[in-house]
Amino acid sequence: MDQTSGERRLKKQERHAQILLQLKLRPHVRVAELAALFGVTTETVRRDIGALERDGLLERAHGGASAPHPGGHRDLDARRRERVAERERLGRFAASLVRDGDAIMIDAGSTTMVFARFLAFAETRVTAITNSLQIGMILGQSANARVLLAPGSYLPQEAAVVGVDTCDYLARYHVDSCFLGAAGLSEAGVTEAVDGFAPVKQAMMRHSTSCRFLIDAGKFGRTRLNLVTPLDEMDTLVSDRAPEGALAARLSESGVSILVP
Repeated sequence: MDQTSGERRLKKQERHAQILLQLKLRPHVRVAELAALFGVTTETVRRDIGALERDGLLERAHGGASAPHPGGHRDLDARRRERVAERERLGRFAASLVRDGDAIMIDAGSTTMVFARFLAFAETRVTAITNSLQIGMILGQSANARVLLAPGSYLPQEAAVVGVDTCDYLARYHVDSCFLGAAGLSEAGVTEAVDGFAPVKQAMMRHSTSCRFLIDAGKFGRTRLNLVTPLDEMDTLVSDRAPEGALAARLSESGVSILVP
């Protein structure tokens, strides 16, 4: 049916809802079929699928999309392949904020891994405390980095540790700053999708003089299950571009410092 003549064209939010409904009825949908159903171009459908994939609501598949794996959250390896250029720019800039001789905490995540890589490249003299095995290995390649790995319960898909032991270990230290990732940033605050990550981030915040959240713009407007901190308790946002609209207004009202390369 041609929806361009005689029927109202679906709005973006309505198309997104229809795509998700189709994936509840069958395991895979094709771009061409959705374009015909909605009366839009295949490029429009690909953009819709891309937006839903970034929100973890589906997985892009050959010629279309499939329902996400149980839990709906992509593991570390999958996230590392997303928004690579943006996170590279963010990570390089964030690494330039670390002063020679600083003591810092870094939590686990795909963006903080990029930050750690640029920190190692710069050969900054730093003491870094982390709950991420990957970040420990990356910084361990720098002769100028002293790395302290926290203990805890191991999450294989995240290559990280969490739990009471992790938070208790972090409480033994006080550092100049912490560098934290997040799964979402919205008017509700900074949120996280991985169980166990929020308490670790909160512990790092408590034991740091300053806190810098490394959040790429693709996560703006997202709200995940676990609240890390409301905006009025947030210190600094480091991102590849500045937020806009209502989110920008709320960040400004909350006194959040925004740093962009």
